Amino acid sequence: MPTTDEKTLDVRPIPPREKHPTIFQTFDDLAPGDHFVLVNDHDPKPLYHQFQAERPGQMKWEYLEQGPKEWRVKISKVEEQS
Repeated sequence: MPTTDEKTLDVRPIPPREKHPTIFQTFDDLAPGDHFVLVNDHDPKPLYHQFQAERPGQMKWEYLEQGPKEWRVKISKVEEQS
């Protein structure tokens, strides 16, 4: 398996009330064009809708794995348009 310097955020061990704030902080810390991979134990579709509402046009969402035990989503910060 190739090694990667990809940043992974596994939210499974994080207490529920801290998950979304942690994810949004991780996203906000990204430079435009960067990404991280979110790992969760369920489909994070509600998070997708929250991103659409709170960070419209700033995020790209790409499923890498869709269950049944693990979901992996590549969340990228869109590069600023000039």
